[in-house]
Amino acid sequence: MSVKLYIGGLAYKTDTEGLRSKFEEFGEVEDAVVISDRDSGRSRGFGFVTYTNEDDAANAIKEMNDQEFDGRRLRVDRAGERSERRDGNRRGGREGGFGSRGGYRREGGSRYGNDRGYERRGRDEDRGYRSRDRDY
Repeated sequence: MSVKLYIGGLAYKTDTEGLRSKFEEFGEVEDAVVISDRDSGRSRGFGFVTYTNEDDAANAIKEMNDQEFDGRRLRVDRAGERSERRDGNRRGGREGGFGSRGGYRREGGSRYGNDRGYERRGRDEDRGYRSRDRDY
């Protein structure tokens, strides 16, 4: 069964062949790829290495994680495993980038409560349009 490893922290000068040759020191590499930017073609600083043997992959993780390669310190993990930070601590979206503390609210009022006396308005009124379905 093949095992895919995530290789993070790659130097921008590292290419796919350099990555493959370094990780072949630990066993048979089925595939190696450095991910590059779609527009510029420059490396994005991470890649993937797939081993045919699980023991070789485990050895590569043990030997290369937190080690220097091409002047940069690598992070080597099994692909698909994500750290805690990526799961529950996301920012952005509808709340304006501050978790649930603020951001744009349709009903008017301040971000910290409707204490300014704004009346609740519909979307069409906010834009200055009158809805045909409403009775004014």
